[in-house]
Amino acid sequence: MQEENTKNNIKTVSFGCRLNAMEAEKIQKMLENTIKTAILVNTCAVTAEAERQSGQSVRKFSRENPDAPIFVTGCAATRNPDLFFQIPNALVIKNQDKLNINAYIDAINNAPCHFNNPKITNFSHPAPQLSKQFIQVQNGCNHKCAYCVTRLLRGAAVSFDYQDILNDAKAAIKSGFQEIVLTGVDIASYAKDGLFISDVCKKLLSDLPEIKRLRLSSVDPASPEIFKIIDMMHRDSRMMPHLHLSMQSGSNTILNLMHRRHNANTIRKLVEAADKKITFSWDIICGFPGETEELFQETVSLIKETKPIKIHAFPFSPRPGTEAYDMPNKIDRSVSKKRVKIISELAENYRLDFMTSQLSKTVQVLVEENNTARTPNDISVKILGEPIKERTVCNVYLKDIQGDVFIGEKA
Repeated sequence: MQEENTKNNIKTVSFGCRLNAMEAEKIQKMLENTIKTAILVNTCAVTAEAERQSGQSVRKFSRENPDAPIFVTGCAATRNPDLFFQIPNALVIKNQDKLNINAYIDAINNAPCHFNNPKITNFSHPAPQLSKQFIQVQNGCNHKCAYCVTRLLRGAAVSFDYQDILNDAKAAIKSGFQEIVLTGVDIASYAKDGLFISDVCKKLLSDLPEIKRLRLSSVDPASPEIFKIIDMMHRDSRMMPHLHLSMQSGSNTILNLMHRRHNANTIRKLVEAADKKITFSWDIICGFPGETEELFQETVSLIKETKPIKIHAFPFSPRPGTEAYDMPNKIDRSVSKKRVKIISELAENYRLDFMTSQLSKTVQVLVEENNTARTPNDISVKILGEPIKERTVCNVYLKDIQGDVFIGEKA
């Protein structure tokens, strides 16, 4: 579970990606003036475990809130609606309808049970205080990665109008947000009215000089747009100098089996372009079918060479309907988990090395809850001293490291 929030009588819980959390916020606002009371669960199906957790959560909400309609949407609800149809007062809304108000109205009107006096009995999920505003710039994906179920559930890539993105950014600034994060399923593929994702970033920074910090969510390293983004990071300090790459492997053989469009040399070139002024984090799938120990060591070698400061590593999870589901040469899950541990520990070491190099420096941070903050390289800082208002952008002197968190003082 990643994001939870409540507002008025429409309460939401999102699993999985930040895009899901942002969409839940959109749906919540859409429902507020039409649906009296409801719980919205935006589910995830990227792994079997994510799907299981989504189902478990909806069953719990149903037991605790028998008189409330529970709208279940997102990728797990789209891929496996039968998982939720059997749960009392759960109403399934598939991905293609999740932003259509009529789908929710029809679901209530056609429900087998009547919600004459809907009420939420138990929903003990605290509302997070978001310090940054996520703005969706596109949805869907046109690529055919062998392991990915998300592209099957969200459909073809659709890029949003720049004016709508700009309006969302203006609203965020008006609401007091100092940092904006552009998100989507495959934001590196953005293409609309002659604009690409680097153009969107450039125009936002020009049209809204009030933006103090601009970030991108996960990006496909195969896109030539990434080099343009890196160049912008070198030239404009408001473009945060950190990129999260959907790497998946460091072995060219495995990347080919996955039908990825980049290779290890692509990453070397990106790191070279970064010139030690931009940091990287990765996603890595361990134990993809055919990943021998030798091929796994190719990923390890690339990590040692390029030194990403964070890796989200996870075992391969075969998803029904994908090409990888039926691939031969499957890897035992216990081996995959060991590889996750090896890779995660490597990245932790490089993160510590980078953090050590930043000590005694003053950096700009975005303050979050309880005097925690985020550096431009997306590392947490605990700020000592007097409380600082959330969403404040200020300078902090980095004096120490505690675990994977900086200890700092306001400069």
